[in-house]
Amino acid sequence: MAAVHQLQGVGNAAAALLEKLNIFNTDDLLFHLPRDYEDRSTIIPMNQLSVGRSYLLEGIVKGVDFPPGKRKSMAVLLDDDCGKVTLRFYHIYKGITDRCKLGHRLRIFGEVRVGARGLEMYHPELQVITEDTPLPQTQLTAIYPATEGLTQPKIRDYIQQALAQYSDHLPELLPAKFSNGYALKQALEYIHHPPVNANMLQLAQGSHPAQQRLIFEELVAHQISLLTRRAFIQQVEAPSFAPSKTYAKQLLASLAFEMTGAQKRVSKEIAQDLKANKPMLRLVQGDVGAGKTLVAGVAACHALEESWQVALMAPTEILAEQHYLNFKRWFEPLGLNIAWLSGKQKGKARAAAEQVIRDGSAHLVIGTHALFQENVEFAKLGLVIIDEQHRFGVDQRLALRNKGLDGMSPHQLVMTATPIPRTLAMSAYGDLDTSVIDELPPGRTPIQTVTIPLDRREQVLQRIATNCAEGKQAYWVCTLVEQSETLDAQAAEATFAEIRERFPALNIGLVHGKMKADEKQAVMQQFKNNELQLLIATTVIEVGVDVPNASIMVIENAERLGLSQLHQLRGRVGRGAKASFCALLYKHPLSQNGQERLRIMRETNDGFMIAEKDLELRGPGELLGTKQTGDMNFRVAKLERDDHLLNQAHYVAQQILKDYPDQAEALLQRWLPEAPRYAYV
Repeated sequence: MAAVHQLQGVGNAAAALLEKLNIFNTDDLLFHLPRDYEDRSTIIPMNQLSVGRSYLLEGIVKGVDFPPGKRKSMAVLLDDDCGKVTLRFYHIYKGITDRCKLGHRLRIFGEVRVGARGLEMYHPELQVITEDTPLPQTQLTAIYPATEGLTQPKIRDYIQQALAQYSDHLPELLPAKFSNGYALKQALEYIHHPPVNANMLQLAQGSHPAQQRLIFEELVAHQISLLTRRAFIQQVEAPSFAPSKTYAKQLLASLAFEMTGAQKRVSKEIAQDLKANKPMLRLVQGDVGAGKTLVAGVAACHALEESWQVALMAPTEILAEQHYLNFKRWFEPLGLNIAWLSGKQKGKARAAAEQVIRDGSAHLVIGTHALFQENVEFAKLGLVIIDEQHRFGVDQRLALRNKGLDGMSPHQLVMTATPIPRTLAMSAYGDLDTSVIDELPPGRTPIQTVTIPLDRREQVLQRIATNCAEGKQAYWVCTLVEQSETLDAQAAEATFAEIRERFPALNIGLVHGKMKADEKQAVMQQFKNNELQLLIATTVIEVGVDVPNASIMVIENAERLGLSQLHQLRGRVGRGAKASFCALLYKHPLSQNGQERLRIMRETNDGFMIAEKDLELRGPGELLGTKQTGDMNFRVAKLERDDHLLNQAHYVAQQILKDYPDQAEALLQRWLPEAPRYAYV
């Protein structure tokens, strides 16, 4: 391996541009893989085109015109019996007009876009041909991720040089028994320069064995990183707790219901973890309303009984407050002291909260991310419970670890109501053991979901007004096309004004992301206390607030939201014994994908099925909340496509850590040069 400066044609300017792409040396160049290929050797029928890709097409000129507009242009209609494409030219000269005559057969190459007339190409390369003009014999041309100022030919040239001079020195880091028989150098050669007869479909899908060889190596490196992080966290000792004899019994005896089988099973797994003196790292997933809070309460009993402190952290004030009220109701009768800490507390209240946490008279502390601020010190922190993990990054989770006693790490219990498909859990939370609460408590009525086109909005409004007048409570969720808080807020304000004007007798509230936290809080509180019958909101209400009386939910433009988000929103109703109802309003015409999504919502209430489908339809970033994962920083692997390799990658990562530790380090260096920072936070 050498620095990129060693290559011909790479001066300081080119090196600075390569740096933007995280390319510093020749190995980085070799692993800078094509995002696509151009195929100039196969004619593609016009009904098989995807926007944003380049194709070789052939067809007859069926129309030529000069559309009116600010810029003079020429539009040429090309037809191949399977479909049509419009060619647009803004620089019109004789050479082009001569070739684009009615009835001419043209062979063209260019990128497909969407224009005023459907699929269009701007200034494609074109030649006039006869029926039997032979096809060009060319290799597939690789198209690389690039940056402004760095052209494709330049990148190709640098990669070509790196392949010729340095690929022989690349170490094989996967032991041969775990590889699919492709050598690393061979795989890279193939991917950068596929032969003339290469299977284009395989390459486009990422399923060619040469690609799979690299994908697998990258997944193994990721799993090594997660396992290393876990081992590092678990080197530090944690307090060992015997299962609670008194508190847990008292807590469960004070409830009006029994724990479900799933709750008991997960509580047992947690109690088992807490007995060991290494930090528990467990993720509890439960569908909306599956009773995760009670499981967290029972887990807290084990630590509290041995006089250790417990901290529970939630992503929003309103959710933290809900937990505070729940835990106060449960634990104060047992003689325990519950403290509250939020970012809003100022002056005396804040100082008093910090004091009771510091001197240990607060047994259980509930709060928002104010808990990880430096000046918050715990007397004896034994267990940290984190709710709605996907709202917090890994760094934040680890920051709480440092709040333990000197030389001790608290146990970590992470909870989420966003069911995460197993494959995704393995790759995002591979450092955590996973438990699933897959049974709903009795007394819940299933939610009936219907899909209604937007043009029947009026009927829906009338029905809601009638139901609210009868004492029911409803949510009306406004979502917009653009992902913009400001626009969403405006849409919600407009809907609020409209409904208030039409139904003056109803008490209506409004919540959106642009409001201050305490304003939102106050409205939600009114809704909770049944002072409001209808709540107009943006998607800010998705996480966590229980209003058992609310039994109707309307979501406008539902096709715009992902399945998991729809499922979370829907879970805000159906909390009580009343029959609940969710109406998804959508706009015609629906895409295939939109139809499929709404069908799934109608047919199932099972969060895990929904999450699996969501992963198929939308990819992982969306599901986990992109903030935390980015695109999980994968270069070649794609989770939704390569999930079948994860189990194996996990196994191989364990074997390499055990038998080939040097290779493990080198794999991290190759694929995740940034990763080790997590391990030592």
